[in-house]
Amino acid sequence: MNEKLSLYKQRLNEYWSGRTSKQKGLFVGSIIAVIALFSLLAFMGTRTNYVPLYHNLTLQETGQIKETLDARGIASTISDNGTTILVPETLVDSLKVELAAEGIPNSGSIDYGFFKEQMGFGMTDNEFSVMERAAMQTELGNLIRNIKGVNQANVMITLPEESVWMSQTQEASTASVVVDLAPGYQLDATQVKALYHLVSKSVPNLPIENIVIMNQMFEDYRYEDENQSTSTLSAFEQQRSIQREIERDLTRNIQQMLGTVVGRDKVLVSVTTDIDFTQENRTEALVEPVDPDKMEGVAVSIERVSEAYSGEGTLNEGVVGTGDEIANYPGMVGQGPSEWEKTEERINNEVNRINRDIVESPYKIRDLGIQVMVEPPEGMETLPQERMDDIQQILGTIVRTSISGVYAEELTQDVINEKIYVSSQPFEGKLEFENTPQTVIPLWMYIVGGVLIALILLLLFLLLRKRKQEPEEEMVVESLHEELPDLPDESNGVSGTKKRQLEKMAKEKPEDFSKLLRTWLSED
Repeated sequence: MNEKLSLYKQRLNEYWSGRTSKQKGLFVGSIIAVIALFSLLAFMGTRTNYVPLYHNLTLQETGQIKETLDARGIASTISDNGTTILVPETLVDSLKVELAAEGIPNSGSIDYGFFKEQMGFGMTDNEFSVMERAAMQTELGNLIRNIKGVNQANVMITLPEESVWMSQTQEASTASVVVDLAPGYQLDATQVKALYHLVSKSVPNLPIENIVIMNQMFEDYRYEDENQSTSTLSAFEQQRSIQREIERDLTRNIQQMLGTVVGRDKVLVSVTTDIDFTQENRTEALVEPVDPDKMEGVAVSIERVSEAYSGEGTLNEGVVGTGDEIANYPGMVGQGPSEWEKTEERINNEVNRINRDIVESPYKIRDLGIQVMVEPPEGMETLPQERMDDIQQILGTIVRTSISGVYAEELTQDVINEKIYVSSQPFEGKLEFENTPQTVIPLWMYIVGGVLIALILLLLFLLLRKRKQEPEEEMVVESLHEELPDLPDESNGVSGTKKRQLEKMAKEKPEDFSKLLRTWLSED
C-alpha cells in the first residue's frame, strides 16, 4: 500500500514538475474558483432572509412583539432604532395572522373597540368621558399616521364640560398635535391644511383657531386661509417689496439699454421711486348732452298745438288769474267782437346717462428719479456732450412714460430734467478680475504620446508573437529528441570510465564541471 502511495506521489510530482508556470496558475486558480463557488452556494442556501414584519412601531410595541417571538423560538432582529422588527421571510404572512388574532401589537392606548370590553352598568359618566376622549385621541392619531411622511402622531384634546344651564355659552374644544416626521420630510401647505380640517371635523365644537400642530422639532405649522392674504408680510413690507421690484425692473432695463451702447461694466444706474399706494373705489352717475356744442339732447317726441278764434261774442277782459278764478284763465267775460290765437309746443329731449364703477390701481408712480454714471472711453476724461444729451433725452422719455398719467400732466421739460442726473467720470473702485491663462497642451507632447503608444503596441505584438512561437519550439525539440539515435553503450573501456568520472564530477562538483566545459569550448 505504501509503495502504491509513493508511486502515485512520484507520478504526481513528475506531472506537476512537467507543467509550465502558466499551466500551474490556471490549475490552482480553477481549484480556488470551484471552492469559492461551492462556498457561495452553500452560504446562500443556508442563509436566512429577514424581511420587515412591522414598521413604525413604538418601543413598547417592539418589546411586546420581540418577547412573543422569543417565547415561540422564532429568530428576529430589530432595526431603525427599535421601530422595525424583522423575521424570516417564510414566516411573515403566518405571523401577521397569528399575532393579529392575539391582539398584538397592543400599544396600550384606548380605542373605540375598548368600549365593548369595558361597557357595563357600573361605569360612571366621568369614566365614560375619560375613555371617550382617550379613544378619540387614539383614533385621530392613527388617522394622522396614514399621511405620507408621518411616523408617529400624538394628539391631546381638551373637551369643555357640558353645562346644565341653557343661557350659558358653550365653550369650545382645543387640540394639540405633535407629528413625528420621517428624516428629511416636510409637510407642504396642502397637507397642513388637510390636518387642520381633519382635526377640526373629528372633534365636536373645535374651531380651527383652537388647533396647534407642530413637528418633533417643535416647529409650528400655521393655517393659511384662502380668503386672507397669502403673504404674512405687514402692509409696510408689502409696499416696500413692490417698490423695490419696480425700481429693480427700471434699473435692469436702463442698465441693459445703456450697457449695449457704452459697455456692460462702464455704466452704473440708480433708480428711486415714490409710489402712491392709495386705492380708490368710486361710482359716477353722469348726465351729458348728446350734442356738446349746442348743449342739446336728442328729441324723442315733439308736440305742437295752435288755436285761433275770431267773431262776436265774449271778450276777454280783466287781469288773467285774479280773484277767485283759476290761473291762466280770463278774469272777466264781456260782450263785443273778439279775436285771439294760442300756440303751444312740447319737446321731450333725451340725454346721455353714464354710470361708472371705477376702481383705481393702488400702485401709481408718483415721482421718479434716475441717476446714471458712465465711464468714458480710454484716453478721454468725459463723454462727448452730444452723447450726454442723447442719454439725457432717453432717460427723459422713460421718466415721462413711467410716471402715472395723473401726475404726468404737471410735468414740464425743466421738471423732467431735474429728475435726471447724468455724470461721466472714470471708475476707480471697479473690480478687476485676473485673466487666468488657459493651459494648452503643446504639440511636442502629442508627438511624444503618439510615439509611446506606438512602442507599447509594438511590444505587445512582439510578446504575443513570442508566446505563439514557444509551443512551436517545444514541438521541434521534442521531435529532435525522438529523431536522435541512442548513443552506443560505452560502459566498458577507457571512454566508459571517463564518462562515469564526468557524470560523478557533474553531480558532486557542478562548478568544476562547468569550468571544465568552458575550457574545452574555448580550446575548440
